Parts: sequence; structure tokens; C-alpha cells
Amino acid sequence: MHDLRGARLAKRLTQARAAERLGVSQSYLAMLEAGTRALTPPVARRVANLYRASPRATAARRVAPDRLARDLAALGYPGFAYLRPRHRRPPNASAVLLTALAQDDLESRVVEALPWLLLNARTVDVAWLAREARVRDLQNRLGFVVTLARQVAERRGPKTRARTLHALEATLDPGRLAREDTLCQASLPPAERLWLAAHRSAEARRWNLLTDWTAASLRHIA
Repeated sequence: MHDLRGARLAKRLTQARAAERLGVSQSYLAMLEAGTRALTPPVARRVANLYRASPRATAARRVAPDRLARDLAALGYPGFAYLRPRHRRPPNASAVLLTALAQDDLESRVVEALPWLLLNARTVDVAWLAREARVRDLQNRLGFVVTLARQVAERRGPKTRARTLHALEATLDPGRLAREDTLCQASLPPAERLWLAAHRSAEARRWNLLTDWTAASLRHIA
């Protein structure tokens, strides 16, 4: 991950020395810098303190193509059941979600998994998600995904998760960004952008996103 490596080099720290001060192994830090592992919230805070950088500066912008799929499989997402490892501790669901939303471009099969994550993960750190989304200017993307998950929860349950998602949605709503964005599809051609601007759902328009995703289009959401 070039941002994390660049922040370390700017502080003139070797990888070994930085790992020691962060309380992680050098091999783990190497994986973080390469984008093959996601920053967990505790490590992200230590990185920000050590490098005197905002979480935005150390946020994963690019990850290996299959890494998010493997993380989602480890969390139980049925769409990637064929990738599910037999012996692996599940990653932090909140960190996986925010890492995915920070990507410029994602495969549709990964985008489709994000509402499922909010509905089915055993623990979702709502306060951390809201705070970090604002810091990284991801509140519109997160807000839209929360809206989709909340709509499904209201229709199919669980009702307690629907109330939690509604509260997160309300927390994000006042901070909606005015600029137009996509749901991790930065490479959309101009013609498709124009079409989506005219045909997107009310929810996508509310969150100022160019996307045709709706709650009804999600397949592996139950």
C-alpha cells in the first residue's frame, strides 16, 4: 500500500523499526504496505499516531483483486462460499467494509456483498464506521450501502439490525457530500454516467451516487 509505505519513509523509519514501534511483526507490516492485509482499527490508530498522519493518509486505497473476496468468504458471505477457508480467524468486518468502500473500482460481486456484511456480521462497529467514513470522505458510499441493508432488514428482518442501521443512516445523513460519486466504479464511461444520473433510484440520488444498485437487485442477501 503506497500511502502507508510513503508515510513510513517520510518519517525515515525502516520497516523493522516501524513494526517494532507499532507492536506488530515486520512481515505483518510488509503485508499492510503491500495491500494484502487490511488495517484493523487499533493498528490504524497506532499508525496515525506514529506517522503523525490522518487515517485518510493510511487508508487502503488499493488491495489485491482477490483479497476482499477471501475476507468476505471468511466472514461467511455465501456468494464466495467456494473461497471459504477451513482454518482462518474472520477479519474485522467493519475494516473490510470500509476498505472495500475506499476502492476506486470494485467487481459487482464484491459490491453486492457489502449490504450483506452489514446485515450478517456478528459485530459491526457502528461508531467507528461513521467516524472513519467522514474522515475518509466515504459517508455517501457508506450511507447508500446502509440504506440498502436497512431496506432489506425492514422487509426480512432482523428488526433489531434494521433499527441499528436506521440510526447509522441518520448519523451519516447530515454529513452527505455535495459532490457526485460512484459506488466504487470510478472507471464508468461518460455515457453510462449520464444514463445513471437520469435513471438512478431515489436512494442513489439522495446519496449523490451514480449507481443502479437497489435492495431488490441483491441476490445473496438473506
